[in-house]
Amino acid sequence: MGENTIALEELGDEYFQDPHTFHAALREQSAARQVVLPRGLKVWLVTRYDDARLVLADPRFSKDHTRLAPLFDKHLAGQGDRVHVDQVLAQHMLNTDPPNHTRLRKLVTKAFTARRVDQLRPRIQQITDELLDEITGRPEVDLVDALAFPLPIKVISEMLGVPMDRRDDFRRWSNILVAGTEPPLIEEAGAAMAMFLADLVADKRDNPGDDFFSALVHATEDNDRLDHAELTSMAFLLLVAGHETTVNLIATGVYNLLRHPEQLAKLRADRTLLPGAVEEFLRYEGPVNQSTFRFTTEEVTVGEVTIPEGEFVLASLLSANRDENRFPDGETFDITRPAGGHLAFGHGIHYCLGAPLARIEGEIAIGTLLDRFDLGLAAEPETLRWRSSALMRALYTLPVSLSARGPR
Repeated sequence: MGENTIALEELGDEYFQDPHTFHAALREQSAARQVVLPRGLKVWLVTRYDDARLVLADPRFSKDHTRLAPLFDKHLAGQGDRVHVDQVLAQHMLNTDPPNHTRLRKLVTKAFTARRVDQLRPRIQQITDELLDEITGRPEVDLVDALAFPLPIKVISEMLGVPMDRRDDFRRWSNILVAGTEPPLIEEAGAAMAMFLADLVADKRDNPGDDFFSALVHATEDNDRLDHAELTSMAFLLLVAGHETTVNLIATGVYNLLRHPEQLAKLRADRTLLPGAVEEFLRYEGPVNQSTFRFTTEEVTVGEVTIPEGEFVLASLLSANRDENRFPDGETFDITRPAGGHLAFGHGIHYCLGAPLARIEGEIAIGTLLDRFDLGLAAEPETLRWRSSALMRALYTLPVSLSARGPR
């Protein structure tokens, strides 16, 4: 291993509990740095804002899944076998380049319209109210289990038509796949999810309803439509991206408000700050740590660093969003700052299609929570654990104390 290469495994759990200190040091040192991921894959990690935007948007950084697999095998030669997840889950638009990406996104956008998302507001509010009704009168709850997880999983499950009794299965499969550890479990979870989603697609073809996924299954553009494998992988992307990120937005947003009582007081005093506060939640402690894999199709210079052709590159969204050159005093949590332009939802053609839905869910969940309860952390911050995932920035639990707020 070269002297400038860092093995994340050697950093241990310290990296996952506090990636910000590590990222800040990397931003000072260079535009890109080679790191070795826990299973032995060597990648270039980009940590500065402008450089991350380049990686996310420049077509020289490809996401073509058909070329990723052999590249993984080449890079992992002698390091052990690549984890084989059912490839039907990989054929979604996040893993494609134009022109195929353009085709897929156009078809998905036909169903995932701004109007359809906005129409979900009353149902999101209803689910939130029902979940908060269940915890009213309890002195302490785990907010991840009580609100942050069940709200988005119910919303996306209803959009996809997933039966209520299978949602715990989805949570288990998703957590395993996102964590990226335990290869046998990953392969098992991927196979189970692929089989279930394929059956779901078949059912929506034969029995369409008035739901988003039925609209997606039957969406057409110039006599083109998504085939069975594309629909299965798209359902996988929507399910994982549609709930994992929002769980983290809600939980970490509340966590940081409770860690910064002066910011919480500002928000309570002026609820018009809430949309901007959500943007600061996303900037300061976004739900995604590092982007998904890209690889260089030719030699590319990032800042002062030249990355050869055929190399894996990851952009740290967490790090870019704290870059002082883009966000002055970026390590400070400030809900009144203009946080627009953050990279929590990505940038370029792969910008998150579900960003408007995540924002709506975050605003309704956190706004209603603050309307109904006075809150406090029910554990010392240093005892809370963050998931050991290079992809997601997520708390395992968020214990909070509750007391109902009376009429104001």
